[in-house]
Order: sequence, then structure tokens, then C-alpha cells
Amino acid sequence: MAITTAASRLGTEPFSEVRRVELRPNSSREQVEAVIKAVYRQVLGNDYILASDRLISAESLLRDRHLTVREFVRSVAKSELYKAKFFHNSFQTRLIELNYKHLLGRAPYDESEVTYHLDLYINEGYDAEIDSYIDSQEYQNSFGENVVPYYRGFDFQAGQNAAGFTRMFRLYRGYANSDTAQVEGSKSRLARELASNKSSSVVGPSGSNNNWSFRASADNAPKQNLGNAVGQSDRVYRIEVAGIRNPGYPKVRRSSTVFIVPYERLLDKMQQIHRQGGKIVSVIST
Repeated sequence: MAITTAASRLGTEPFSEVRRVELRPNSSREQVEAVIKAVYRQVLGNDYILASDRLISAESLLRDRHLTVREFVRSVAKSELYKAKFFHNSFQTRLIELNYKHLLGRAPYDESEVTYHLDLYINEGYDAEIDSYIDSQEYQNSFGENVVPYYRGFDFQAGQNAAGFTRMFRLYRGYANSDTAQVEGSKSRLARELASNKSSSVVGPSGSNNNWSFRASADNAPKQNLGNAVGQSDRVYRIEVAGIRNPGYPKVRRSSTVFIVPYERLLDKMQQIHRQGGKIVSVIST
């Protein structure tokens, strides 16, 4: 994607004109370390990695050229580190979305792709699920043996479904964002759209976009709370919240809610939201 105003607004500018990271036969030590760093960043969804979590043995084999980048990617994706971040605490459909993003650099195109991988995991297990991406012809054509996977979904390419471009923004929330720290948590981002065969709307991940981190709920959650929105001054604020728990039994979390509160009650309302387990995604003066 060329560097354009649109690319900047959509948060894809860091990937504009970016050079692919590749391990070459004559790569220097610094270049090898850059490859290792790029693999961790891509496969682990830009999450922070402790020195104690690094795959020391696999790194050593890569440095000595006993592993290709492709096999190093496989080692990271099958590691307990990857499982702890994305497998044990995520819905199966969310894991599949992330596997597409991390290993093939794109979002799923349709529900049949997700269904295929669900059946594969159930019948053959986790390792077979990971191998299905890395051993695919798509992976080979896109990255080969020694190119680090990267986000291909922001460029239109031969054989690519156009819906994959907009759906990629549901999985990608910014260059500095981590897949383990997104507001929507471990639930699937694309299940509803894939099931109804609809394309996603593009919501830019950059904080410069209005409502960039907030999506209206598809359930019956109230979108506004106008009660007591009048204060002594004319200053009124709109608080957008994700994941708040409704009072009473059973405990139900709402995916998105908006509160309109006066300035005098702003701090009290924010404290109440935190006590109910909600995440404040924006506070805007109205």
C-alpha cells in the first residue's frame, strides 16, 4: 500500500512500502536477530515477550541455519507460549481468526474456512491445525521458506477476496496494539459477519479517528443513558464503555454501552464503571 493520507488515517502507514524481513544465506548476526524479533512480533500478535519465554533452542537452530524461518514460525506457533496467549483462554473461532492473522497475514474470507479449521482441530488436534496453515500452498506462495509472515490483508492481491481487506481491520487494531490486550477480549471478531456473509465496516485503529475503539453492540444493550445528565455547568461528557456487567443475576456483560454524564458526576461515574468491570474506551465532551 502506497503512503497516502488514507493509509495514515486507517493506521496502516507503518506497513506502507515496508520491506519484507527475510533470512538470507549471507545475513549478518544483526539481520538474523531482526528476523527472530520479527517472527515473535508477527506470530505472537505484537505481545510483550519475557526473556525467560523465548524459545532459546529454536533460536539457536535458526542462527546456525538448521531451521528455516518457516520452521521457526512453526515452533513458535506450537509452543506453550503461543498456547498460553491465544489457545487456552480463547474461543476456538477466535483462535482460528488469530491463526489466519499471525500465520497467513490475512483475515478469513468466509465461514467455510473457519468451519474447515474447526473440524480439523476437533478431529486431528492442535498441531494439525497449525500445520495446515504453514504447510499450505498459500503460505509457500506468499512467504516461502525464509520470509517472515506479514500482514498481506491491507493490499489487494491476485486470488484475494475483497472482503478480506475490511475484515482485517476487525483483527488489526493498530501497530502498537497487542492481540492479548484488545478491548473486545477473547471473543470472536468475525463470527457474526462470516455467518451472514457480510463485509465489515472499516473502523481505523488510530486514536485520531472518531470512535476508533468503540463498536455499537449487536445485542439489545442500551446505547445511551441520559438520566441525570444535567449538572450545574454546561459541560457534559459521553463515556463509551465495553464489557460492563449488568447488576443483578445472572451476571451479563454488555459488549458496548454509552453514558451521558455531567462534568460534576464524571469521576463518580468512571469509578462506578470500573467497579462493574467495564473498560472505558473513550471520554468525549459533547
